[in-house]
Amino acid sequence: MEEPLSRTEKKKVAVAQQDLGEQLVKLSNEQLKSLDLPENLLAAVQLAKKTTKHVPLLRQMQYIGTLMRKYDTAAIAEFLHTIEEGNHKRTIEFKKIETWRDELVAGNDEVLETVLAERPQADRRRLSDLVRKARDERSRNAPSPKASRELFRYLNSLSQEKGVPGKD
Repeated sequence: MEEPLSRTEKKKVAVAQQDLGEQLVKLSNEQLKSLDLPENLLAAVQLAKKTTKHVPLLRQMQYIGTLMRKYDTAAIAEFLHTIEEGNHKRTIEFKKIETWRDELVAGNDEVLETVLAERPQADRRRLSDLVRKARDERSRNAPSPKASRELFRYLNSLSQEKGVPGKD
């Protein structure tokens, strides 16, 4: 026989459910539709998205938390975790591209070979030209690093062509 939850444990569960509800409110309408939420919960979330005043929004969030306790939220939590994981992968990829750009502009030609090995669809000539322009721009202390931004955009486009997780 299972012991009933203590008052503190019940409160922790309630707060966790409300936190999930707050994360639901931050999702786009397309993401909400893909979740297949119960009709009354979906309506409450959509109302919260429209509510701008602080106190009514707090009340609505509490109501969403109450509704969440009536349903199994494992699927919702898994969906939110998947979204967060995709965002994390995109952030890692973004930082990798920034590092590549910075190293290339700083004069590290080994990174050029790394980029070409990891992104076989890259055009060596175009990449070399962009690196050269960015290095020239840096040596001239140009006020606006236009070539560096162009190099970053090119590296980023190569990552999107590769099919980075979360970009599909």
